[in-house]
Amino acid sequence: MQKMVMENSIVSEFEGILLKDSDPFSYFMLVAFEASGLIRFALLLLCWPVIRFLDALGMGDAGLKLMVFVATAGLRVLEIESVSRAVLPKFFMDDIDMEAWRVFSRYDKRVVVTKMPRIMVERFVKEHLRADEVVGSELVVNRFGFATGLVNSDIGFISSKVAKLFVDDEPSLGLRRATSSFQFFSICKKQMHSPFITDENCDDHQLLRPVPVIFHDGRLVMRPTPSTALLILSWMPLGILLAIIRIIIGVMLPLRIIPYVTPLFGGKIIVKGKPPSPISGSSSGVLFVCTHRTLMDPVVLSTVLMRKIPAVTYSISRLSEILSPIPTVRLTRIREVDAQKIKHELSKVDLVVCPEGTTCREPFLLRFSGLFAELTDRIVPVAMNYRVGFFHATTAGGWKALDPIFFFMNPRPVYEVTFLNQLPAEATCSSGKSPHDVANYVQRILAATLGFECTNFTRKDKYRVLAGNDGTVSCTSLVDQVKKVVSTFKPFLQ
Repeated sequence: MQKMVMENSIVSEFEGILLKDSDPFSYFMLVAFEASGLIRFALLLLCWPVIRFLDALGMGDAGLKLMVFVATAGLRVLEIESVSRAVLPKFFMDDIDMEAWRVFSRYDKRVVVTKMPRIMVERFVKEHLRADEVVGSELVVNRFGFATGLVNSDIGFISSKVAKLFVDDEPSLGLRRATSSFQFFSICKKQMHSPFITDENCDDHQLLRPVPVIFHDGRLVMRPTPSTALLILSWMPLGILLAIIRIIIGVMLPLRIIPYVTPLFGGKIIVKGKPPSPISGSSSGVLFVCTHRTLMDPVVLSTVLMRKIPAVTYSISRLSEILSPIPTVRLTRIREVDAQKIKHELSKVDLVVCPEGTTCREPFLLRFSGLFAELTDRIVPVAMNYRVGFFHATTAGGWKALDPIFFFMNPRPVYEVTFLNQLPAEATCSSGKSPHDVANYVQRILAATLGFECTNFTRKDKYRVLAGNDGTVSCTSLVDQVKKVVSTFKPFLQ
């Protein structure tokens, strides 16, 4: 078995090398949609034929500047940074060329060069690809913190910046596209074009892996290439109408009828395992412990069980509580107070709890709080998962009241509900196990059922990554909530 030998330095293009796609257009579309709204998103799509025409004329640099201008002009730099931190990494990771990455990861000093503004790429490349330096164009920002849509560097300037990084020693290798316009590759001792061939004798386990993207935000499921963006815009009016119809039906009809009506409107619920029957005459209800994928988890569970199961909640919006067809129990994050609330509810009825404390889109489970294990021994684990085509039904930085609307705007939302057996007495706290051990055990069996990976990340970790705060929810006045609604819809008018 040959041990991997780390070499000196490497310079690689980002688009077309580390990323399979050499066209950055879809990433500017993401910035336009997530940082601004539909109008800017549609305007940039209208510019696509012009951008392609300029590229065909050999004026790709002018087309790139047009993309930058339409996508960023007038946006706060903080909003662009937020999209770069919370939205773009997922889409970058999905497009990584693993053969190029294997070559790139073998070197001690790694430099990435991008056509996009550095602010869009730097966080992902340094945190997930472990690059040391990122070289790209710089957005021009006015004194009020707004992007002008202009960049203060061109291809030649970027090439000179790369050369300055290697004054003392030339790069060992340069990874480039055959059609690259960057001029700095001439200083590399060796150049390599795709496709890349890695050493078959090198043990794959010796290679570094890209750091996975566990948390990500944004509403779009698919990367908005021109054809996908056109499909999304075409679907939007029908999707909004369909969402309104689905929500009205869900609020008005009894739960026992909804499973039969759901397929008529494009939805699907897949049930695995045996749902427990309601037990009468017991002094304590059943606690359903669910993985947390979307706001709809408790509602779908109640729909499957054909009875209203109250859900323990923390940060859902007041609008979501009003529209909810099931009762909700709002927690305070004060452990003693919340324990009493849950105990009180369990003395009357069954209850749903999601011990992760927040949603996670990727195939990972966050750390389970052990509070639920302290309160009852009648625990039924439930593995929840979902699939959507166009829009994510969760957000960390946006307005959470829109979560159910975006979920129902999808053409064919699918939910999978898998019931596991009730925990035996020897697996609960009544046998002397600690709440921490019980919570970890439930997390492991649910992860194994879904094919997910357990993590020690928490709600605070998620919000620090995606929103730059710890996710603490404070009580706000009605006026403050109205202001937030107005600020949410304001970008759609830009």
